Parts: sequence; C-alpha cells; structure tokens
Amino acid sequence: MTASNATPVLEDVGGHQNDTIPLYVDLDGTLVKSDLLVEGAIRLLRCNLGYLFALLFWLAGGKARLKAEIARRVEIDPAELPFHQSLLNVLRAEAARGRPLFLASASNLRHVQAIADHIALFDGVLTSDDTRNLAGPRKLDAILAHCNGQPFDYAGNARPDLSIWRQARCAIVVNPEPGVEAAARRCCTVEQVLDDRARGPKVYLRAIRIHQWLKNLLLAVPLLTSHTWGDWQTISAVLVAFIAFGLCASASYLLNDLIDLPADRSHPRKAKRPLAAGDISPPQAIRLMVGLLAAGLGLTALLPTGFLATLVFYLAVTVSYSLHFKAFMLLDVLCLAGLYTLRIIAGAEVIGVEVSNWLLAFSMFVFLSLALVKRCAELITMQQQAQTATRGRDYRVADYPAFATMGIASGYLAVMVLTLFIDSPATTAHYVHPRWLWLLCPLMLYWISRLWIKTVRGEMHDDPLVYSLQDRASWILFAAMAAITFAAT
Repeated sequence: MTASNATPVLEDVGGHQNDTIPLYVDLDGTLVKSDLLVEGAIRLLRCNLGYLFALLFWLAGGKARLKAEIARRVEIDPAELPFHQSLLNVLRAEAARGRPLFLASASNLRHVQAIADHIALFDGVLTSDDTRNLAGPRKLDAILAHCNGQPFDYAGNARPDLSIWRQARCAIVVNPEPGVEAAARRCCTVEQVLDDRARGPKVYLRAIRIHQWLKNLLLAVPLLTSHTWGDWQTISAVLVAFIAFGLCASASYLLNDLIDLPADRSHPRKAKRPLAAGDISPPQAIRLMVGLLAAGLGLTALLPTGFLATLVFYLAVTVSYSLHFKAFMLLDVLCLAGLYTLRIIAGAEVIGVEVSNWLLAFSMFVFLSLALVKRCAELITMQQQAQTATRGRDYRVADYPAFATMGIASGYLAVMVLTLFIDSPATTAHYVHPRWLWLLCPLMLYWISRLWIKTVRGEMHDDPLVYSLQDRASWILFAAMAAITFAAT
C-alpha cells in the first residue's frame, strides 16, 4: 500500500511476521554500489541536455520532487546494477531462516520497488514518495514507526546512517565512507563490516585511464618534425602541456564512463572499469572529474593561448562525442580520429610552429585506421556474445567486413602519404640522409597489417593503444622507426 503524503511509502510484499529482529537495508552505496539519483539525472541529460533547466526547477521544489520527476522519466534496469554480492549473500542466508528484511532507501518508490522485486528477498520497502524525501532523521522516524519501537538492525554505509545506528541494536557496515566504520563502532554494536571495494591509488589511476596519457605524446610530434628538440625551454613547455592535456582528457574519460554506465556494465571487459564495477561511485567520479578539469585548465595559464583554444575545442568535441556523436555510424570514428589529430595541433600551438599538410594528412589516415580497429574489435566481441547490434550505437555485426576494408585501406593510405612526404622537397631540406626514411615504410606497412590481422582473428583489445602497449613486436617496431628517423636527421 502507499502511505499518505505525511508518511513514507511502505510497500508490503510478504506480510509474514516472526519473532526475529528485522533488518533494514540501505540502497544507494550499500546494497547497490552506485547512486540512483545521480545515475538517473545523467541518463536524463543524455537524452536531452535541455533537462538541465528542468532538473534545477525540480530541485527548487525539494529533493523528493526531483527524485520523483526523474523516476517518472528514467527506467533503471536492476539487472544491470552493481550489487554488493557479499551483502546479498548475507541477506539470502537471513531470508532463508525467516528473518524479516526491509529495503529502506531515500530513492523514489518506482526505482526501489523495481530493485526489491528483482532481488525477491525483502518483505517490504520504505522509500521516498513524491513529496517526502526519506533521508537522515526522516528515515529513522520511518523505521521506528514501522517496527513499533522494537529492536531492529540496520545496514548502511554513510555518515547520515550514524543517527539510525545509534537507535539500532546492531549495525552492518557496508563499503563505509572514510571514518564511518570508526564512528559506527563508537555509537553502536557493529555486527559485520562488508567491504568489497578495490583499494589504493591504482583504482583512481584506472578510472582516469592513466595509460591513455601515452596518447598525449603526440603533443611532441611537432617538436620532432620541426627539429627543435634541443631547446630545453620548448621541451619544458611541451611537458606542461602534456600534463594539462592529460588531466583534461582524464576528466573527459570519466564523463564518458558516467554516460556509458549501462552499456559498460553489459560489456565483458568494460564491466571491470572502476565506475561500472562500483569501486568508485558516480558522485566520487563527478568530484574527481571537476578537480582534474580545474587543474588541467589552470596549467594552461603557463602556455600560449592557442593551446588553450585547442584544448577547449578538444573538450567540446569529446563532450559532443560522449553525448551525441558516438551514436552515429562512422561519425564516431571520425571524431576519434580527429581527437588524435587535435593533440598534434595542440603541440604545434605550444611551440609556435605550423603543422604541415603532410603531417595532417598522415594523421588523418592512420588515426582513422586505429579508430576502425577499435570498432571492429568491438563488433567481433559482440559476435562472440551472439549479439547482432551494439547498445547505444548505430553498429551491427554484419557491418564488420565493410569497416575492416575501410580501416585497412586507411592504414595503407597513411603509408602512401609517408612515401610522398619522403620524396618531397621539404624532406630533403630538413634531413641530411632522407633516403633512410624509406625504411619507415615497410615497418609501417608491417605494423598496420599486423594490427588488422590480429583484429580479424579476434585477438585485438577493444583499445588498440592498450594492445600496442602490451605487444612486444609493436615496441620493437616503434623503437626501430625512432632510430631510423634520428639516423636520417
């Protein structure tokens, strides 16, 4: 039944009673390693950025209204959520011996009831309704009213839960926020502590995709092609740009992961990302994203304004890609290729040189090939999972042959551009031994061909950069190409 506006919502689904102590379980951050309000708001904004103004208007009417309006418009599939498996095992054991279990959450009834139905362990739910936000003291009042002042136990994770634990017989502390476990032990009897999160800085480094910072080495390409690598002042400027670009790019990766949470959770590899796995919550990711973006943009004060303009344009394209362009066939791979090339343009702005047409043409083709490698690897993964179409993207498994053909052709066109560059007057003016550069062509042909053969075999990682970092042959080829370039100088 649904309570009146003056009381929290209580949905009874079991109705049986026994003399055991009831256990009330928090939802966000406890049973589910996420935050339904933040997830719902992000999904709503992904559908239409115009909802931003609506969200602010609803929030002005109170958090209960905000949650209700989001829940009316956004469905969250419980099967895709990252549940705390250790807590679920405890709940299954308690339910098996007949203990009353209740889900007590500040989230809206529509989302909470769907999760309770999916778990099929709870005797009822206490939730926020359309006018009352069941958080903090209101949740405690609801629990005390529901159990008629009799003893109860409570499972939670955050500081607002401390007021409930003070009235509880025992506490189950789940993935506690910093300092919460110690505070809980001071105010009540802690029966269990369940913490399944990955710990340490490695989790945050994975979340910001620190390995992707290697892409930012492209900022140094204009430094090499303009033969100005002997100027330490220029090198230090490129290093600052490398850090600034990396911080901002990491912020964009977090945004992308927030937007892609539902799709990532259904992917065999992406489901292990910290956000998708629940090791980092959406609110934590948002705070980290804002901090990285502020630090990165702050560093640009030390660099030319042209670099800042290029970086802002990169962020605009990245956000547009995450929110919109990634859903369109081919447009997404063109965006990915362009984001690589923007790094080279940004590097040129740092040292004040013009990017040659040769370099832009080579970048366009080679990065388009790599972007298509990424998409083809994903299509093969889908095929292995017996799926026919991507989720949230305009791709089908049947598209694979066409994309592979385009990708291989694009890679070979990059090598063709390289050969024309080697034979151009500009090359003979900048290199003492330009003929040595011809050795780059067979090495590039081998590397491109090898990437695509690995892709066709289904041995390619969904990120060709990650694959190259783990591939010894790629490292040998890169070292050989670098040695040849310096020998020709």
